[in-house]
Amino acid sequence: MGCTAADVVAALRAAAAVVQEHRDELVRLDQAIGDADHGENMKRGFTALLSRLDAEPPDTPGKALKLVATTLISTVGGAAGPLYGTAFLRASAALGDAAELEPAAVARALQAALDGVVARGKAAVGDKTMVDALTPAVAAAEGVDGSVAAALSAAADAAEEGAASTVPMVARKGRASYLGERSAGHLDPGARSTALLLRAFADAAAKA
Repeated sequence: MGCTAADVVAALRAAAAVVQEHRDELVRLDQAIGDADHGENMKRGFTALLSRLDAEPPDTPGKALKLVATTLISTVGGAAGPLYGTAFLRASAALGDAAELEPAAVARALQAALDGVVARGKAAVGDKTMVDALTPAVAAAEGVDGSVAAALSAAADAAEEGAASTVPMVARKGRASYLGERSAGHLDPGARSTALLLRAFADAAAKA
């Protein structure tokens, strides 16, 4: 069974609530190895998204993700805006004009998002970025032959493990890379926010 545009909008609203809830955590994580703006930037972007969802309710899952992309690109500062914007834009294109998000499309959309992030940020697994959370999420979703909720749950589980794996890494991309060895011992904020979003999507899909 697929998810309608209304289901995707509900998931995006849930994600906005999670971003709000974890704003301070993301600030602290970014304070340690970045410029301390990731939490506030993500909160600003998803708050703006809520207003746009009210004003311009999308009628397909793909259009919902495109709305996320354009909102984040225009409102989120730092590296997160372009990276997340590109991710959602590529995922939107992967879904096309389909009226429902089907289980098989989850992995396809996540792969497109990952490809967009890699193309934009030039990061690879092991660089201590959101790629370390998103890459295993794609693989996990591809291995699920079931519902949208099951695919997203597997992706979220893998993303959480991937995010945790960034703690001992030495950053090779972004502002954290300026710290060199001192970046080790800290959870990457982008990987953490990726895991948070996927968990929010998975939880919302389970309730749909």
